[in-house]
Amino acid sequence: MADKILVVDDDRSVRYSLKRMFGERGLEILEAKGGKEAIGVVQREEIDLVLMDVRMSGMTGLEALKEMRESNPRLPVIIMTAYGTTRTAIEAMKFGAFDYILKPFDIPRMWEVVEKGLHVHQLMKSSVSFEGEEWEPGTTECIIGKSPNMQEVYKLIGRVAEQDITVLLRGESGTGKELAARAVYHHSRRSDKPYLPVNCAAIPETLIESELFGYEKGAFTDARIHRIGKFEQCQGGTIFLDEIGDMTLPTQAKILRVLQEKEITRLGSNEPIKTDVRLIAATNKNLERAIKEGKFREDLYYRLNVVPINLPPLRERKGDIPELADYFLKRFNNELGKSMAGINPEGMRRLISYDWPGNVRELENVLKRACVLSKGAYILPGELSLDLKEAPGITVEEKRDEEGLEGLFDELYAKISIIPKEDREDIMPFIEKALIIRALKEAEGSQLQAAQILGINRNTLRNRIEKYEITISKGVEG
Repeated sequence: MADKILVVDDDRSVRYSLKRMFGERGLEILEAKGGKEAIGVVQREEIDLVLMDVRMSGMTGLEALKEMRESNPRLPVIIMTAYGTTRTAIEAMKFGAFDYILKPFDIPRMWEVVEKGLHVHQLMKSSVSFEGEEWEPGTTECIIGKSPNMQEVYKLIGRVAEQDITVLLRGESGTGKELAARAVYHHSRRSDKPYLPVNCAAIPETLIESELFGYEKGAFTDARIHRIGKFEQCQGGTIFLDEIGDMTLPTQAKILRVLQEKEITRLGSNEPIKTDVRLIAATNKNLERAIKEGKFREDLYYRLNVVPINLPPLRERKGDIPELADYFLKRFNNELGKSMAGINPEGMRRLISYDWPGNVRELENVLKRACVLSKGAYILPGELSLDLKEAPGITVEEKRDEEGLEGLFDELYAKISIIPKEDREDIMPFIEKALIIRALKEAEGSQLQAAQILGINRNTLRNRIEKYEITISKGVEG
């Protein structure tokens, strides 16, 4: 079903232009000539996003925004305003507008803001259930797993969700930290208020503070207007800071102030602004090691680590793979219009024998690709695109034949065999570490190129670099 956008403007030509532009992108567009009419549409229809002008005859956009926020605080409302009325737009942001765009429109910027608004609304609208609860395609996502360590995750989410305290989610990439964050949000007292996810690693270091805290006009070279940050925008709701371990030390200090003083300060201003936001954070980094290396504040760590929830990697709960696979197949059947009946026994054995360095996210991608490409009712082993270099199911003879490694293997084994037995205990980690260091030097420190040289994915390489405490600077040190 297409997302539904309500365009509110008393200028017919603006409504026509926007309807045509968004209609071409597959969105369903509704129109309203003024604030009162818009409120009526929002009350009758399931609207995903409102795009509304500020200055209109009769009820203004600001007045309509206040009423919409009272009846539906989670509905994203994007304000449209002319250059001369940016102060009004700032007021609209304070009243809970998702964002604002300036007239005349910058089309790429407008589409970017609209896409973000639709994505965030989908996250707020699509609830997260646990194993055993009813799954409704399109409206609910499910955290799957009956293993003991997943049962512990469910218990912790249930205990902390309503307590309105800071939560720290820890685990490797792809283990489901974002899904767990939304589960905490949907089961909390703030579930009827906004939810905003922010990926700290995806925002450039120079922009992260302005994104979170906003800025005043003239705060830096390109600051031509005032800007409201995520914390003000999410007033009364929940903010999810993913990859918080990648945050710079100055930004960490400001996050600490939010947690301690419940206030923020925009860039270029000395005036503190009170804020009421629940913080959920996530990281795949070893924060204890980062503290020792001076990369993460110890005081912030203790503020975040009040209730840590550790998401286990998939290799530690392989018994959950059949249920995860069944869930994903049902979901993809619904999304892709397929009718896959399941995975044949040999295919399931291959899934269970694989170590899944990319965790649940990798399993999801493998099964989605298989659903798209499969021609029968059941997914066959050959339709599962696994990294066979890491899959235990393939024999040494097959690897030699496929990759031409027989001579290299014989030479390496001959050299290992002359080492005294008492000195062989750590030979495998030593060889693995040496190979990684050699590949990183060959790639001049590029993890992507080194992973390609070694024939593994980047997440696996990153985990091994942390495991062996390899440092990458101008050179590579172990």
